[in-house]
Amino acid sequence: MVTPFGADGSVDLGKVEALVDHLVGAGVHGLFPLGTTGEMVRLSEEERMAVAETVVERAAGRVVVYIHAGAATQEATIRLARHAQHIGADGVGVVTPMFLGANDRELEQYYVTVAGSLRQDFPVYLYNIPQCAANDLKPEVAARIAARCANVVGVKYSWPDLLRTDEYLRIRDGSFAVMQGADRLMLPALAQGCAGVISGVSCVYPEPFVAIYDAFRAGDLDRARDCQRVATSYCEALRSGSNMSYFKEALRLRGIDAGVMRAPQLDLEPDAIRQLAADLAALPPVDAL
Repeated sequence: MVTPFGADGSVDLGKVEALVDHLVGAGVHGLFPLGTTGEMVRLSEEERMAVAETVVERAAGRVVVYIHAGAATQEATIRLARHAQHIGADGVGVVTPMFLGANDRELEQYYVTVAGSLRQDFPVYLYNIPQCAANDLKPEVAARIAARCANVVGVKYSWPDLLRTDEYLRIRDGSFAVMQGADRLMLPALAQGCAGVISGVSCVYPEPFVAIYDAFRAGDLDRARDCQRVATSYCEALRSGSNMSYFKEALRLRGIDAGVMRAPQLDLEPDAIRQLAADLAALPPVDAL
């Protein structure tokens, strides 16, 4: 989920509620606010808690809600994770420590400490996005964490490497849930055994991703492949999440006001908006899926 900001730079919780309704209405199975797409590094702890509360309350049990709790410090991560547990979220995701390097032993201890601060029946997903967070959680380290923490139930892996994805899938004899974070790999990931996808592009266009999942589960691979091609075309139009301003502008073009970007990132220039509108207009309509 993106995080909507008002013109004054504050979080717009009313727009958060509208976005929840948009996604739930489109048939998604769960929500993952305050992750990379949600600009979490630009929000204070208090703002993150307010967004988490709003999403949980608005979802009202219609879909599962996993709050991203990873932060710049271990202490802040624990506070955010405990808050998510307190407000009734279904679980949390926790990205690797960011910016400064951490070795395998340090990553293992970090996750063991965070998971150990929570109820042992409260699910925790590891979150590995090395291209953004600067640290890489190896499958063998994830396996050691899972062996020590019963509540660490899976991983979101956002690097497009299916060979490594298979290594994650073998943790706990195949009972460790793997969520693919590379939007274009949803169908291959499902075929490989992943539980699903946590997709930034699906915040704007959930329809093709829901259709891929439904077709795959129904055994209709021809339709699943067709829907994956549609999803991929939208990923390309939205620059695959390299600039969240494309997401917010595309939502606006769909009639959903997702607010503005928070500094230092700027909204799209008029020429870029016109090009985006033209690119999207040339794609297969998602309403027909």
